[in-house]
Amino acid sequence: MSSVSHAMVVVLQRRELLSLDALARRAGVHPALVERYVELDLIRPCEREGARLFFEPSAVLRLGAVNRLRQSLGINLQGIVVVLDLVDQISALQRENDRLRLRQ
Repeated sequence: MSSVSHAMVVVLQRRELLSLDALARRAGVHPALVERYVELDLIRPCEREGARLFFEPSAVLRLGAVNRLRQSLGINLQGIVVVLDLVDQISALQRENDRLRLRQ
């Protein structure tokens, strides 16, 4: 009887990360504005290499939300910090609620 063995190979794909400049280009804003938003904690880099910052692609959507709140609603940056913090908390509560419902 012949024995056949199979090796399992796991391939990890490196997730796509955006540099600060690439993020600014995709969001249509100036890189200095992205830096300001990082200082205010409106967006958070997921990795740092020395002075270089890298962001998840979802940061483009976050920047879009910040710009809409500023331009459409006239909310100042400190107000946007509060609004986005509340939105994040609501999202976390909704995920927890969904998780608890699935357990029942």
